[in-house]
Amino acid sequence: MRTTYDAQHRTDDRVLAVALELSKASWKVALSDARHNPRIKNADAQQPLARLGQVLALLEDARARWALSEDVRVVVLYESGQDGFWIQRALAAQGIETLIIDAASLPVERKARRAKTDRLDACRLVEALLGWLRGEQQRFRVVRQPSVAQEDSRHWGREREQLQREMQQHRDRMVKLLVTQGCWEKLDRRFAQRLANGELRDWEGEPLGATLLVRLQRELTRWQQARDQLKQLEQERAERFSVQQQAQLTQLVQLRGVGPVSAQCLVLELFWRHFANARQLGACVGLVPQPYDSGTMRKDQGISKQGNRRVRALLVELAWMWLRYQPGSALSRWFASKVQGDSKRSRRVAIVALARRLLITLWRYLERGVPPEGSQLKAVA
Repeated sequence: MRTTYDAQHRTDDRVLAVALELSKASWKVALSDARHNPRIKNADAQQPLARLGQVLALLEDARARWALSEDVRVVVLYESGQDGFWIQRALAAQGIETLIIDAASLPVERKARRAKTDRLDACRLVEALLGWLRGEQQRFRVVRQPSVAQEDSRHWGREREQLQREMQQHRDRMVKLLVTQGCWEKLDRRFAQRLANGELRDWEGEPLGATLLVRLQRELTRWQQARDQLKQLEQERAERFSVQQQAQLTQLVQLRGVGPVSAQCLVLELFWRHFANARQLGACVGLVPQPYDSGTMRKDQGISKQGNRRVRALLVELAWMWLRYQPGSALSRWFASKVQGDSKRSRRVAIVALARRLLITLWRYLERGVPPEGSQLKAVA
């Protein structure tokens, strides 16, 4: 997917390019005005916000050293990572243009042994930024930055996913602990009462050990706590979506085979962005082919698997549900034409292709309001 950026640098312009190599303890700051060698400085204050202040001081020092005007264009670049978008927002509040890039999009040397330090990484980043400002857009890919509200709305779905995972982990752990003692009790509604009354028995009919019972009770308590939090989260669902998101949810849920949870994930994780075409959409979730064609070697490496893994996994599940609940749709007929008999391999390959087509169809459905060809809507209650 080609990243577009309107304000490009001309060779006769003065610009102050700044690259930040972020780490937990300190930041490496590389500064260049395209006419001098990059200056590498440290921002090593204990608090990250104080490091940002050091970066601003370095910018003023570079302006004075290289005799740059006060209105010179300043562009700061750093790689996406655990620091998120707060640095970009803090710099934007100071009127400084900031780019966040995908670290995997930067080309690296392919030698078996190559020097790698924070200083060298900062130099490479600022050199890539200068090339990008000259119009070399293939130097890296810029990450699309969500607004504060859009980023905040993601936490609802991700917390829900985390709570479900924790519940399943606690449940599996209790089952495995019981199995080690030859106890095959079902974890039904009466399990908590039987555990509290000491009714659980091992394979010989003897009571379970006291330490094991205490551990099981703690696991059960954590499972119940996660369950209660999940219920509370579901009750807060209506408060977490804007009017536009609610409209998109209503539109998606009307289709058979698309449930509320799937629609929520698509709206929160993907459809907050604007896509110019279907190619950008497929590349965003990593459902595009990744060929390897060099010399006499030609092979298919499968899909790229870039982008949002949550959406990619969900789309494969949605594709299987689409085949079940929309058997008469054009997408289901296309899948049947591609599957060769009962071959499991051909079905696994075709379902990924169907997931990409389904994604594009749902995107066009939201953009134009026209349901997918041959699809059925749910009956209105």
